[in-house]
Amino acid sequence: MRPSQDPAGADMAERNRGLGSSAVDQMLDAENKRMAENLSSKVSRLKSQIALDIDQEADDQNRYLDGMDSDFLSTTGLLTGSVKRFSTMVKSGKDNKKLLCYMSVGLVLLFFILYYLVIRIQT
Repeated sequence: MRPSQDPAGADMAERNRGLGSSAVDQMLDAENKRMAENLSSKVSRLKSQIALDIDQEADDQNRYLDGMDSDFLSTTGLLTGSVKRFSTMVKSGKDNKKLLCYMSVGLVLLFFILYYLVIRIQT
C-alpha cells in the first residue's frame, strides 16, 4: 500500500492540517508579506537606478549634440567665406583662369582626402 493511501497517515495529515492550519497560514502570510516588501524595495531601487542612468545618458547625448552644432556652425562659416572668395575670383576676369582651375582641382582633391580620413576614422 502506498503512503498516500494509508488510512492512518491520511488521518494524521488531516488532523495536523486542521490543528495548525491557522498558525501555518499566518506564518506563510507573514513570509509572503516580507518577501513582497523585499521585492518591492528591490524594484524601487532598480527603477531609480534606471532613471538615473537614463538621465545621465540624455545629458551626455545633449553635450554631444551641442558640440556637433558648434562644429557645423564653424564649418558653415568656413564654407561661406570660401564660396565668397571663389565667386570673387571668378568675377575678377580672364586673368585668373589658370589659378581658378588649380583652385578647383585642389578643392576636389581636398574633399576626397577629407572624406577618406573621415571614413578611416569611423572604422
